Amino acid sequence: MLAGLAGSAKDSPRARVSWWGSLAGYVDIRFLMFGSLLPDIVDKPIGHFIFRDTFNNGRIFAHTLLFFLLLSAAGFFLYRRRHSVWMLTLAAGTLAHLALDAMWYIPATLFWPLMGFEFEKIDLESWLPGLLQALVSDPVVFAGEMVGLAVVLWLGLVLFRRKKIGVFIRSGKMS
Repeated sequence: MLAGLAGSAKDSPRARVSWWGSLAGYVDIRFLMFGSLLPDIVDKPIGHFIFRDTFNNGRIFAHTLLFFLLLSAAGFFLYRRRHSVWMLTLAAGTLAHLALDAMWYIPATLFWPLMGFEFEKIDLESWLPGLLQALVSDPVVFAGEMVGLAVVLWLGLVLFRRKKIGVFIRSGKMS
């Protein structure tokens, strides 16, 4: 199944480009990957360290629909002005992060500031142990992390076998 995502054989006259290969030809996958990490890159340092006394939460501003909508608006502006899709790709990765974090279970954060300006404070002392416990005891968390690991390993393997790691690092393209 994953092999089909990597594209078709170059030798085949009827070779079709897979949806992943097509996507990789249009967008810079690095921005999609970075966007999928961006909410945590922004919120964890702010909520866990810099303003811990204020927020005491790692899911704050960048875990909101407002953040996604601002990235999307900037992306549409760049696309209309310069036909550049990198910001839209970043926004798509951010939306994927919100979905995979199941932010609908925390509507006060997801819909911030519509439901108030405060973010829920959580016990950060038990955050990491709780995360590790969920990884080994919650099948949904475990499955999600394993799928993520499989995708990253698959991407690395495809790039390694094609000898395209350098191309991917420089351009974000798969070929």
